[in-house]
Amino acid sequence: MEEKIPYKTYLAENEIPTQWYNVRADMKTKPAPLINPGTGKPLTLEEMNPIFCEELNKMEIDNDTKWFDIPTEVLEFYKMYRPSPLTRAYFLEKALDTPAHIYYKFEGNNTSGSHKLNSAIAQAYVAKKQGLKGVTTETGAGQWGTALSMACAFLGLDCNVYMVKCSYEQKPFRREVMRTYGATVTPSPSETTAVGRKILAEHPGTTGSLGCAISEAVEAAVSKEGYRYVLGSVLNQVLIHQTVIGLEVQAALKKLGVKADTIIGCAGGGSNLGGLATPFIGEMLRGEADYRIIAVEPASCPSFTRGKFAYDFCDTGKICPLAKMYTLGSQFIPSASHAGGLRFHGMSPILSQLYHDGLFEARAVEQTSVFEAATLFARTEGILPAPESSHAIRATIDEALKCKETGEAKNIVLGLTGTGYFDLVAYEKYNSHEMGDYIPTDEELEQAFAQLPKV
Repeated sequence: MEEKIPYKTYLAENEIPTQWYNVRADMKTKPAPLINPGTGKPLTLEEMNPIFCEELNKMEIDNDTKWFDIPTEVLEFYKMYRPSPLTRAYFLEKALDTPAHIYYKFEGNNTSGSHKLNSAIAQAYVAKKQGLKGVTTETGAGQWGTALSMACAFLGLDCNVYMVKCSYEQKPFRREVMRTYGATVTPSPSETTAVGRKILAEHPGTTGSLGCAISEAVEAAVSKEGYRYVLGSVLNQVLIHQTVIGLEVQAALKKLGVKADTIIGCAGGGSNLGGLATPFIGEMLRGEADYRIIAVEPASCPSFTRGKFAYDFCDTGKICPLAKMYTLGSQFIPSASHAGGLRFHGMSPILSQLYHDGLFEARAVEQTSVFEAATLFARTEGILPAPESSHAIRATIDEALKCKETGEAKNIVLGLTGTGYFDLVAYEKYNSHEMGDYIPTDEELEQAFAQLPKV
């Protein structure tokens, strides 16, 4: 007999979270502070303010405030596409013949096609409130750039986006969405900045990386009056904004009377994984519940599973502050995989510390197996998933098949970060059997590790 559980669980508009959660307030070991590479000392607010927005800087260094009120203007914007649905994947379960119950939190139901809008509107709002003319940023797959372009258009801000070159070429229609919203989009590394020219000279023909694009966006921000740099992942403030995802999942599961056993999210810089998982990790830190949490990253850019927990530059050009994180080295440039949003050499300092403390596990998966999982999900659940999201789908399928072997009816929650309708070049390569897998050698990683700063 079919279980009496709604296929989709929507929260009411008045159940959108009114506060963001800061997991650092519950962490026994706090993330290490950002370091000024020039002085070797913790970065001060005065040093951060010329680069980032002032109000966001205060949030960035606040280890004690557990809840931040979401501004009314941001809440009103959220109502455009939030709350997002938590959906039971009945058809995927049936295809796998698994006793597991799979739920996915779908964040692709907005124009940007991803979860990135949750932080984009918050950061754009603060920039507007500060009286700035515009912002600069980087984007990998283009989801963050699209989200920020949309937010800036809504608030009347100029938006300059440096898009990783391989994604700029693979995803021309994502680029055109940004331009439709009024953004200027530049392939990175470029000749428009000093750091871009330096990277091109040192790595001729490079396909770029998020680290390269960050360097250019920061240089552009500090060289233009009335502009600041905003980032779509990694930073503490971004993970705080994204907790609307996990908080909504908690509320929806409570409505259903369901307790999650396993929570799975893809991991690149940490915005999605942090937003989905940290509200649950907070419960674990407070001794209220226990969960198995799995971070899934590409085998071509395995920060958690093969990186070092050390201070490193957040960018390839070495002009940003140092962060203590799991890193492959700022000089490591990943292969041109199709999951552009996961091609960052490092990981969020918050998630890095939590991983180091054993609060969750991580695994790396290969590109072809990721698209195999994406194809099955598309055929059973009717959504073409983003390559980034499909890493989490791969691990979810693997866990559901283990449940089939053991007979355990576990509740698995998957973070479906967005749609893949701008990633059809990737699907074309997979469908044409032209997609390959690349895994960096130990020697390649050691070369990058050798260049880690001595802190």
